[in-house]
Amino acid sequence: MTDRHTPEKDSAEFAAEAGSLWRITFAPATWAGHFLLCYTLFATGCAKGWPVGTVRHGLIGMSVLALAVIALIGWRAYAQWSPRSTGRIVNPRGDAEDRHHFLGHAGFLLAVISFIGVVFVTLPLLLLEGCR
Repeated sequence: MTDRHTPEKDSAEFAAEAGSLWRITFAPATWAGHFLLCYTLFATGCAKGWPVGTVRHGLIGMSVLALAVIALIGWRAYAQWSPRSTGRIVNPRGDAEDRHHFLGHAGFLLAVISFIGVVFVTLPLLLLEGCR
């Protein structure tokens, strides 16, 4: 009787998915960095008397860059999840390939949430006039 899971096989599977585990964190980290950058730079700009328009345009440019990075991460996660090629949205068995698809699914959903978060952080830059 052979065991499906050996320590060598499990460590090899984990090493293969290490990149996927890191990719899951990139979209929320981009969102967090964008959030920190927007609020810190705008507050610093208001305190030091920097031109509001210049700060606003720079931060909007950084927002577009953050959205592009998150969209790229989401696209790669969607490709890893691959519901179109497999024909399955959920993977109930729990083997290595299903875990691979799950990590793609989780990464895709985190990218969607992070994209929405960046949009909401950027809205005050577009709607508010300046420092008070």
